[in-house]
Amino acid sequence: MDEVAAAIADPVRRRILELLRERRLPAGRIAEEFEISRPAISRHLRVLRDSGLVRDTVVGRQRFYELDPTRLVDLVRWLTQLTRTDLWERRFDALETEVYRARRDRRTGESPSAQQERTA
Repeated sequence: MDEVAAAIADPVRRRILELLRERRLPAGRIAEEFEISRPAISRHLRVLRDSGLVRDTVVGRQRFYELDPTRLVDLVRWLTQLTRTDLWERRFDALETEVYRARRDRRTGESPSAQQERTA
């Protein structure tokens, strides 16, 4: 997972992955999308290939690259743990309840401790 995270840390490599999301492309076509040298693009492609995010195939004199999203599974699983919306939704629901309770207490002029004594 660390190798994949390191590979996608660079914006050029992330853009290459986006280009390959739809279809496989030859290295030359990928290089045309950037204003950096072809050798620099080759280095980026090598990092992506070494991390397992892309596969390459030689067809004649061209090298085609295609996305291999299976290497992203572990990273996506880990990120999902950090962004679980159900956990945040419960916390926001609890916050909303407290806001309504505080508004009600201000309207009625009743303190929270008096209210607790009354319900006990």
